[in-house]
Amino acid sequence: MNPDLDLALERIIRAPRATVWRAWTDPSRLERWWVPAPSRCRVDRLDLRPGGAFVARLSDGGAEFVPHLDACFLAVDELERIVFTNAIDSAWRPASPAPVAMTATITLNDHPDGTDYRIVVRHGDPEARAHHEKLGFAEGWGTVTAQLAALTEGGQ
Repeated sequence: MNPDLDLALERIIRAPRATVWRAWTDPSRLERWWVPAPSRCRVDRLDLRPGGAFVARLSDGGAEFVPHLDACFLAVDELERIVFTNAIDSAWRPASPAPVAMTATITLNDHPDGTDYRIVVRHGDPEARAHHEKLGFAEGWGTVTAQLAALTEGGQ
């Protein structure tokens, strides 16, 4: 991790790694935690393989679902790691995503209390990193990670 370019979050989730993995790889489960509540998520495409699409929409306050993420998976190592970027969209076209281009790496490791869950979000330059941090990276990704933990620790 490069502290000038990357943001990170780590949490011990008190659930088996396979349960956390399933929450990432099952669209119906992913929709339950991927965006901060009370917003709602709809997963349109979740093709978990290198080059596969990750497309989701969100709805605030019961409004119409609008685009949220149009990304491409770069690496998928079963039960261990998911890497995706929004700098390339689901059709493999270069993108200029708002609010910031990023590559996210999610790693899952066994821990005596469940799963060591780590996120590293990489940015192309210090300004993009600072912008993402100012927008509330810690609060946003922290909130959805807490929602993931609540879902999986409840056995889902």
